Parts: sequence; structure tokens; C-alpha cells
Amino acid sequence: MIKKIKYALIVLISVNFSMQAQFGFSHEIGAFVGGVALQSDFGVRNNFETNAGNTGYGVGLVHYLNFAYRAECNCYTPETYFNDHFKLRTEISYNSTKLEHFGRWAEKNSPTGNQLKAMKGESKITDIGMQLEFYPLSIREFTATDGAWAPFLGLGAHFSLFQNGTYSELGPMGNSTTTPDKYLNAWSDEGGSTWSIVSSVGTRYKLTELSDLFAEVRWQYYFTDWVDGLNPNPEIYIENKANDWNLWFHVGYIYYLN
Repeated sequence: MIKKIKYALIVLISVNFSMQAQFGFSHEIGAFVGGVALQSDFGVRNNFETNAGNTGYGVGLVHYLNFAYRAECNCYTPETYFNDHFKLRTEISYNSTKLEHFGRWAEKNSPTGNQLKAMKGESKITDIGMQLEFYPLSIREFTATDGAWAPFLGLGAHFSLFQNGTYSELGPMGNSTTTPDKYLNAWSDEGGSTWSIVSSVGTRYKLTELSDLFAEVRWQYYFTDWVDGLNPNPEIYIENKANDWNLWFHVGYIYYLN
């Protein structure tokens, strides 16, 4: 897994600096922290207790290519719509969510209810990827105005490395004493990797000439149902037919390299 992370970082850094060398864009770096809610096979769909309980935290580092400004000459790039309304974001992030079953099935005083209550898990995910951000308002005007706001929309793809630690407080998983029938051959504690898509909406606030604050809500969809360590047969258990996904809210700080 460490080798995969190093390889992906090398590729992303090479792409960014190749674009910098050829086109002379400027750079921004930053960091963020916030909360994340993982929607998975733990709990009940559309249940408030599940949504509020299966939450965790996320942190990340970001790098932006700013197409509107050229750092080497301290000047603006040619005024085009793309240069003044788009930025390319590269990111490495990490999130962790502890998981358990909530809702009416886990609350039942029955053998299955007791098994569900005893099942626990923790999903740890490392993301590396890019997204293109669209700013409806002028990036040039925002950059030149302290106290300005710059809303944005983002869309991109990430490579996601995940670990899951599914277990039962009743004993080893995988037998009828500890594991509900639906999960007997549908659990894992090994982890893996997958691709994911991300879409976001947020805003920047111009703090100083060379720094911004930002807040963002992000939806991330994984191309696997194993992120949480559970994957019951979707043809039988149609309530679990969707892949895992999460919702982020985070705030961060951006610094302009000049």
C-alpha cells in the first residue's frame, strides 16, 4: 500500500511541475480538517441515528494550479474565460470512521439483534487525486480584493486505499454464533483499493493578499462496496445494493506561493 501511495504522489507531482514548466502558472498550497459521514452497509439507510453515529474525521493537504497568474513574472496570464474561472486541485487526504449498526434491527432483543449490536468496524481511507474547480466569479477580481468571497464547484477523481477492521464483540466473525446470516460470507477485515469520484461545492474567503480561508461540502462515491468491510449479496438484500459513499464537510487555509 505504501508503494502505491508513493507512486501516485510521484505521478501527480510530475504532472503539476511539468505543467508549471511548460505554461508558467502559479501555485497555491493549503490544508484542511473536518468531519465525514460514511454511508455504508452498517446501520439502516435514511436513518438519522445511523447517519449521526457513523461519522469520523478527515484531514488533507492540497495544491492548486492558478491559471490566472504567472509567478515568475509577477503578472497575469492572457485573459481567457478558462484562466479566470478554473483552478486545478491536487490532493492527498485521509479519513477515518468508526462504524456500528444502528436502527430498529439492531435494537431488537433477538439473536440477530444482539449480533448486529456486537458488530463493529473502522474504515480508514487514504485518497490521492485531482479535481477541476469552477469559480463563477472572476478569479482575478477575487485575488485583488481583501474580504471577497469566491464560491466554487468541483469535480474530479481519486485513487482510494482503504483499510477496514470488521469484528464482533461476541467472538471471531464468520460463524452463525457471532455473524448474522446476511454477513456470513460477506465481510472482510483486509482492506483494498479502488477509484472514486468526488464532487464538491464551497467558497473561499480572501483573508490577506496571499492567503484564503475556504469551506467545502464534498460527496465522494467509491466504485466498490467493500470500503466498510461488508458486502451482502445485493440481489438478495436490495437495501444494500449501493456502493459505499461519504459526505465531507471541512474548512481549510490556502497560501499563495509568490
